[in-house]
Amino acid sequence: MTVPALLVLQDGRSFRGQSFGAQGETFGEAVFATGMSGYQETLTDPSYDRQVVIATAPHIGNTGWNDEDDESGRIWVAGYVVRDPSPKPSSWRAKRPLTEELESQGIVGISGIDTRALTRHLRERGAMNVGISTVDLDLESLLEKVRQVAPMAGADLASEVTTTKAYVVPAQGRKRFTVVAVDLGIKAMTPQLMSRRGIEVHVLPQSATLADIEAIDPDGVFFSNGPGDPASATHAVELLRDLLGAGLPYFGICFGNQIFGRALGFSTYKLKYGHRGINQPVKDLTTGIVEITAHNHGFAVDAPQDHSVETEFGTASVSHIDLNDSVVEGLELRRDGELVGFSVQYHPEAAAGPHDAAYLFDRFTDMMARMDRKEASHAA
Repeated sequence: MTVPALLVLQDGRSFRGQSFGAQGETFGEAVFATGMSGYQETLTDPSYDRQVVIATAPHIGNTGWNDEDDESGRIWVAGYVVRDPSPKPSSWRAKRPLTEELESQGIVGISGIDTRALTRHLRERGAMNVGISTVDLDLESLLEKVRQVAPMAGADLASEVTTTKAYVVPAQGRKRFTVVAVDLGIKAMTPQLMSRRGIEVHVLPQSATLADIEAIDPDGVFFSNGPGDPASATHAVELLRDLLGAGLPYFGICFGNQIFGRALGFSTYKLKYGHRGINQPVKDLTTGIVEITAHNHGFAVDAPQDHSVETEFGTASVSHIDLNDSVVEGLELRRDGELVGFSVQYHPEAAAGPHDAAYLFDRFTDMMARMDRKEASHAA
């Protein structure tokens, strides 16, 4: 038996369809993701906390749900919107249908609506709050509830998604380096890719202090992706400023790029509708190479692209740009001409794909190796 469902945006635009997943009511920021695959990784990405994700690909659920591809311990999206759900999974890896996993985790969704029209509306009007309900099908009633939901701008959400206790991901093979990863909403693939490069990764909660990190005596520090407004992440910004002042090599991804920008003195701003998907073209200005990359962000760094900026930590410059809209997609910090810190707005861990930007993990290890050799020569 199909259960009717209603979706209402805060500007009053509405769509009626059928329940997809758990029945009930949910609210969040409406955003669209353009990937044609990888929905399991998307749904379990902590960066989607408090967001209702619209899948622009029309057919969702054909690979079902397995127990290997989760990027965290749970589904984080506030709701899920699809056009045509697959009636049954066809992948040999599937353990159960997508809708069954959504139901078991209490994720309210809607199917059978014109997701193309909804996506075009958000592109024209911008990301906004939305409600989905199977229990309140009155448009005006649900609209009033949607308009009571707090906006994403100003939201400090890292504390909602971070690990509750520190843990270690051991190096695979010979251990080369020790890195502290500050978990602002980290995806599981990130420490795994560092581990494959001989890095022992100590993942710490977002509340970690400089003393907590120095006690581990790391060779480098990493700040992860995560949800919320970087302008509200005061603790993370101050912690990174302390770490940069201590001279630790730095690598940041997504939210870690925005925090890096603010630590260097740049501002951040909210994008009209953000970048979300696995098909975004980015140019690495240091090599001239264009990469197809995975994105999930609604905020960006406001930094000059035509000149570098002197900061108290060194010379900062833009290293990557988005070729769709010229948004800043990466930063680098140099002292005496040497790279000592860098970040990218996109996801080089790319679960699920593409893997054009995996070289950035090698760039991180190369930077730590060079700085380690330089310190050793000074000590001698």
